[in-house]
This record gives sequence, structure tokens and C-alpha cells, in this order.
Amino acid sequence: MAHDISSALQTYYLTTPNSPLTPKICRDTVAILLATHGHTPDLADTARNLVSEIVTNAVLHTTSPTIDMETAVLLDGVRIAVYDDSPAAHLVPIDTTWDGECGRGLLLVQALAETWGVTPAHPFSRKHVWFELRGQGASG
Repeated sequence: MAHDISSALQTYYLTTPNSPLTPKICRDTVAILLATHGHTPDLADTARNLVSEIVTNAVLHTTSPTIDMETAVLLDGVRIAVYDDSPAAHLVPIDTTWDGECGRGLLLVQALAETWGVTPAHPFSRKHVWFELRGQGASG
């Protein structure tokens, strides 16, 4: 799915090394961007949780030397894409046991995001996992 970022107030790009610190760096960055643009704390909390899930997946399940995050801050929400070097473009939520310790990340994204997906990126040896949160516009 192609994304129209022309409706974005601002689009920000972050490249981080693939390390255990990357999910925290990415989720904190998203929270700061949304707060700076006057979005509600609820939107920031949801975005932080979903960013944490998809960035953690990239860190744990790819050998990408870097993880790239694109954050388009919108008037009424946010669109976030996380890029890695894994060519697998067909991620799907998996069935999990209720007491299992992993496998719920994409289920959470599916449940909380307005829309989401996995798309091959250029060059085609990469992919990006993206989501949008809407209807939670800037406060005040």
C-alpha cells in the first residue's frame, strides 16, 4: 500500500543501530514528536506501544545492521513505518497461548491500529511494517 504523506504536518526519519536499546529509543522519539505537535497523551501511549512491538520484532528477528523509522505526524493522528533488511513481506499475527511470553506484538498492532501492513521497500531486499492511528487529534 502506498502512503500519502502529503497530509503530514511533519515527517521525521530516524536511523538507529540494531541493538537492545533501539525499541526504547524509537518509542521515546515517537512520544516526544507527538507531544511536541500537541497530540493527546492517549495517542502517544498507543503509538509508543505499537512502535515498541514492531521495532522489537525487527531487532529480534532480523540481522539488519540498522533499523529505520519514519514518523509522519498528521493533524488527526500519526503514521509510522519501521524498515529493516529482512525481505519477508508477509508477516501475520500468530495464534498464541494466553500464558505464552511472545507472539502477541502483531495481534496488538492489528487490534489498536486504524490500519497496518507489511510492504516490500526499495531496494526489494527490505521491508517496512507500518501502522496508522487516527481520530486522536492534537489537543488544545
